[in-house]
Amino acid sequence: MKKNIGIWIDTHQAVVIKLSNGDQTVRTIESHIDTKVRTPGESKKYGRFGGQYMTYEKNRENKKTEQTKQFLKILLNEIKDCNAVVLFGPSIMKTIFEKEIKNNLNLIDKLAGVFDADSLTENQISAWVKDFYKK
Repeated sequence: MKKNIGIWIDTHQAVVIKLSNGDQTVRTIESHIDTKVRTPGESKKYGRFGGQYMTYEKNRENKKTEQTKQFLKILLNEIKDCNAVVLFGPSIMKTIFEKEIKNNLNLIDKLAGVFDADSLTENQISAWVKDFYKK
């Protein structure tokens, strides 16, 4: 049984299309990555601690990094039992996910390609994946 997967990915969500023996399943996974965050009660871009000034940027960056790791971990679980996977989408998230796949020795041979694509509807994403695997 051949199982091919296409993932349209951006910073906010991933649409996973699984093709298996003519059957198609579509699953949307939300990333929950906070791109623009303002901490409640934060009034300035810095906090004062004694004679030092501390910015909140490092905390925001750490939080965004952890949220990205969790999102990619969910996606890695989606593709662990497939024969081939193709990544496409408008943002840099596809290249970040490509690096994660290449770091995993079990999945590196399954990567069929990484392509740029605009924002697409669910039907357009499904058609794109079907066309890719027909070739």
